[in-house]
Amino acid sequence: MDFILYAVPFFFVLIAIELLADRWRGVRNYRLADSINSISAGVLSTTTGLLTKGVGLLTYGFALKHLALFELSVDSVWVWLFAFVFYDFCYYWLHRMGHERNILWAAHSVHHQSEDYNLSTALRQTSSGFLLSWIFYLPMAVFGVPLLVFVSVAALNLLYQFWVHTRHIPKLGWFEWFFVTPSNHRAHHAQNALYMDRNYGGVFIIWDRLFGSFQEEDDNEPVVFGVTTPLASWNPLWANVQFYVQLGADARRAERLWDKLRIWFMRTGWRPADVAAKYPMSKPDLSQFRKFEVALDPRQQLYVLLQFCVYIALGSYVMNLQAHLPTAALVLGWGAVAWGLFVLGVALENRPWALKLELLRLASNVPLMWLAPLVGLWPASVVGWVGLLSYSLVSGIGLYCCRNRITRWAS
Repeated sequence: MDFILYAVPFFFVLIAIELLADRWRGVRNYRLADSINSISAGVLSTTTGLLTKGVGLLTYGFALKHLALFELSVDSVWVWLFAFVFYDFCYYWLHRMGHERNILWAAHSVHHQSEDYNLSTALRQTSSGFLLSWIFYLPMAVFGVPLLVFVSVAALNLLYQFWVHTRHIPKLGWFEWFFVTPSNHRAHHAQNALYMDRNYGGVFIIWDRLFGSFQEEDDNEPVVFGVTTPLASWNPLWANVQFYVQLGADARRAERLWDKLRIWFMRTGWRPADVAAKYPMSKPDLSQFRKFEVALDPRQQLYVLLQFCVYIALGSYVMNLQAHLPTAALVLGWGAVAWGLFVLGVALENRPWALKLELLRLASNVPLMWLAPLVGLWPASVVGWVGLLSYSLVSGIGLYCCRNRITRWAS
């Protein structure tokens, strides 16, 4: 069951409630650019998943058919309970290895790049995790957990993890001993040495207590959120490839062939000795830590926010109609979303070429207007064409209203 699809509106309602709680308590846990970046990563992950979910489903289905030791019934409550716990156990090891191995951290690091911690951070997900994550769930297929049960408990596990991404909920007493909570998950998102690589459970914190990876949030050690190699960008596409690029660069620079190969599978942070000597990487001093920030005029921020809402709507449209859209339409929908979010990321960073790229994005609506009906993304109609042209025109007017800031975009 696709519980995530039905939960999306509630995610945004809860984010709005958390924003009100921030205002009521006089704190600032949200920054516009960071939140847009986190949700953009989530939108990109979701739309990418429409094209790549077959990897996990096909491999699981194949293992279930050919390797299953038992034939479990989808009608048994005990099977569902067993699968729910078993899934979290598998997730623990995927999550742990995601922090301990370079190739897996390259995918998972996206979720940790935000230097804020709020409910929008929960939506910040990788677009490349599908490449290897399926391996960790094959034991469930070997035990005969039905595909429907597997998909459903996976969604429930992910839904549970949403609420723990908040700073407004304190420690929860006895609950902390058995379940993942906002407190112990805040520690998980820290870059402090005390908290580094701890608290991997999705629902149950008991795995961490059993396998020695638990760390309680310490009132004497305030959490500093983020990663030790800062992203320093608001672009969701760069967020997804940053660490892959770093690994690729180190592999290319390494003199020994063995180092070029093993760097991908070594412990996170490992670099060939010759590369580390020639290209040292300094870690930031947390006592001098400053969050990444780019000055942006309020009118520019409003413009980007409104454009971002358009891509939220487009992503939701594609997600809701995925079962009825041909592959070509899904590819085009993903491409339009990825392109738009990339351009908005450039705008949030106030790059010198941001204005030119934004004009190019608006111009690209003309071929999109022709291609979308052709591949079946939406039906051909005068209303659709007029709507897309009107959107482009209104956006152009919005750029004109920011005219005394455009020189800054282009400078």
